[in-house]
Amino acid sequence: MALYERDSVAMTVRTSQITDPRPLVADALTWVHGLLTGVRADQLDAPTPCPEFDVRTLAGHLVASLGKARLAGEGGDPRTAPAVAAGIPDDGYAAAYAAAAGRVWEVWGSPQGDPLLDRELTAPFGTVAGRVALLAYLNEALVHGWDLAVATGQPAEAPRETAEAALAAVQQVLPEQPRGGPIPFAPPVTPAPDAGPTERLANWCGRSRT
Repeated sequence: MALYERDSVAMTVRTSQITDPRPLVADALTWVHGLLTGVRADQLDAPTPCPEFDVRTLAGHLVASLGKARLAGEGGDPRTAPAVAAGIPDDGYAAAYAAAAGRVWEVWGSPQGDPLLDRELTAPFGTVAGRVALLAYLNEALVHGWDLAVATGQPAEAPRETAEAALAAVQQVLPEQPRGGPIPFAPPVTPAPDAGPTERLANWCGRSRT
């Protein structure tokens, strides 16, 4: 299911500088939506590589993160929004995610969202340009998508170009040290020799399969 028309906006990646992250976000959201459609009812109570969430609460968190992205684009403060979307039936997470993605693109889609890329907006970690805020939500989708895929035994690699671009960007803005405290990530995990870019992104953010 395509949650956004990827080719309706331009993207330039030069030395990991992403001038318009929306096509990457679109790819990530479509990937996550596919994972949510693959979650079985008997997996909802299973643990995930993110110690805060089991599969059910992780699915609700993924939906809530889209609400935060929309709120940021509207000029609100995403820190005031809940971390986990409530009231979603066990068989409704994929549909809720698709609906939330549609509301994101009502705000961020081209052309109405074009000025937001350079506007100062509130992100969970402070006031930044809109494109930087979107990169944070890209990382959120990919890393938590990886969590979900690992927990439910699904293919855990997002589209390679998308994950590689996100990894390069995150490595520029999220230092290897220090971690913890105001930088709410565990230390990086050494990737497996055969790890793909999505797993390496999750590893950089402190995630491991065990």
